[in-house]
Order: sequence, then structure tokens, then C-alpha cells
Amino acid sequence: MMHEVPRGLPEISFKDNAGRSLTLADLRGSVVVLNVWATWCSPCREEMPTLDHLQAKFDPRDVAVVALSVDRSGLGLARKFFDEIGVRHLSPYNDGSARALRELGLVGLPGTLVIDRTGREIGRLLGSAEWDGHETVEFLKTQVKRRPQNVTLEQGEAQ
Repeated sequence: MMHEVPRGLPEISFKDNAGRSLTLADLRGSVVVLNVWATWCSPCREEMPTLDHLQAKFDPRDVAVVALSVDRSGLGLARKFFDEIGVRHLSPYNDGSARALRELGLVGLPGTLVIDRTGREIGRLLGSAEWDGHETVEFLKTQVKRRPQNVTLEQGEAQ
């Protein structure tokens, strides 16, 4: 589902593969494909190789595919799963509190948001997808070519 007008997002926080705290603001400047998933979610597990292939097609400074696990036990399970299936282009991220799931308004897993270079949501998909398909890759290429313009914030939205 693509939005007619980009939407602001809450400042969720999560841990990177090294255990450092990050927010979505740390990713501004890149187009972000934020995939919220869990190791116990079968559709999540099935789509992960396509997210890995998608990241392989782009420089992470242009398109950052963020695989955000909501597993309570931390990054260990996600790392193990990535190793088992041969993920080579993604780094696991974790929000063991699952706050991101709630704050982003995701009602199930997997949930994926596409975020423009300015940090605004331009689309989302609930459920699994084949992320490395031609149409998705071409769409992201057009987003990468777009340069951020002056952004008008919606009423009540923080800068």
C-alpha cells in the first residue's frame, strides 16, 4: 500500500548487530525498507532470503534493508537464523520489547515499511512478499534518484 502523501513516523529505537542503540533518524539519507519480523514467524522466515537478495542489489547508503527482529531473547536467534539460511547482505537488528510493532501500528508479522530519505513512510505491506522482484527493485531505484525536497509536516507531527 503506497501513500498519496508521505507520513511521519514515531522515533522507534532498536539495537544493531553490535548492540548499539539506533533510531530511524540514524538512517535518514537512505531509502529504508524496514521489515519487522520474528524467528518464530513462518512467513517472516520464508521472505528473509528475498530481503537479503534485495539488499545485495543496492549500496546500503542508498537503500538500507533493516531486518528488525522482535524476538524477546535478543539478537542471538536472528544471527543463528541468518547463518542457517545463508543471509550475507543483511545485519540483524532487534527490538526485544516489540515496542516498534505497536508504535508503528503493525497488527501482525511480517510488516514492512518503505521510508524515504527524509524519514517519512511512503508505503507499507502487512504480510510476506518477494522483495527482490523486478517491480520492487525499479520502484526503489526511482526513490533513490529522488532528492529530498522541503518537507511540509502534517499538523501535530514533530520535526
